Amino acid sequence: MILLRYAGYRFLTMLLTLWVVSIMVWIIINLPPGDYLSNQIAELRATGQAEGVAKAEFLRTEYALDRPIWEQYFIWVGMMPGPNGFSGLIQGDFGWSFEFDRPVGEIVGDALWLTVLVNLAAVLFVYAVALPLGVLAAAKSETWVDYTAGFVGYLGLATPNFLLALILFYYGNKYFDLPIGGLMHPAFEGAPMTWAKVKSILLHLIVPTFVIGTSGAAAMMQRLRANMLDELSKPYVETAQAKGLGPTKMLTKYPLRMAFNPFVADIGNLLPAMVSGSVLVSVVLGLQTIGPSLLTALKSQDQFLAAFVLMFVAMLTLIGTMISDLLLVLLDPRIRYGDRSK
Repeated sequence: MILLRYAGYRFLTMLLTLWVVSIMVWIIINLPPGDYLSNQIAELRATGQAEGVAKAEFLRTEYALDRPIWEQYFIWVGMMPGPNGFSGLIQGDFGWSFEFDRPVGEIVGDALWLTVLVNLAAVLFVYAVALPLGVLAAAKSETWVDYTAGFVGYLGLATPNFLLALILFYYGNKYFDLPIGGLMHPAFEGAPMTWAKVKSILLHLIVPTFVIGTSGAAAMMQRLRANMLDELSKPYVETAQAKGLGPTKMLTKYPLRMAFNPFVADIGNLLPAMVSGSVLVSVVLGLQTIGPSLLTALKSQDQFLAAFVLMFVAMLTLIGTMISDLLLVLLDPRIRYGDRSK
């Protein structure tokens, strides 16, 4: 019951934070002078295209871009009626992409779940690699195992993701017949989900998962090793050994549990870091995620598309933070959540 009350409290806090983030996103998006339509109008006037200017000015009025920025924000969110009444994020209307001349919802529709899929696979890869290597490096400290794991970790941190992507592009296709580019075979794009399409997606996920997750796994492995060594030097470990507790049981029952807390706490930062860090990788690998769309929107000042993608990343951050908070109170009994919910 207390956990449910705390979860409800965290959910309300998340909604409030998301609202504050939406204000900041809208302000930052509008900081550069002009916008997509005003830039287009200036270009059309310079070339004498009167019909194009009339259309662009109509779109500025249609999407309330001729109003003050605070009115634009409330209309975008859906808290104030615009030219088409209440039609904003709250109502499920994500706006119009002037760069692609399509609704934002259509552009990011498939890209959203593919983005979540790619980054979820990368997060699972990070934990699957970092956990055993970090524990093994700490348990075998100052041995060849520790030095080898450390070398692999530093190599992962030092290698740029886009360079690793290009290397795997070539050797993965040459020696293992791995597909190059995209997240599925072109024949399955826009097709309903079938087992053949699932197999194609899983096969295409191998290279992006490895590329995006390598640096995160290397950093987390080093952090877990440092935390484990700190825990292994504490008096309770010597007491457990003196009482005859086996090395494996002693290692997993106490030090690992305490050292694992930062792993859980990192969930909130890991998801958005993967999304933002995979933008360049998505461009290099031709992935159908929201990364290339965000890059294009920022370059062209396509504010509705850019704002929605940034809000999506912020929502991932908040959801990840909420999950990590709930897992922490279950993992570590020293963390009290009863007082927080009051």
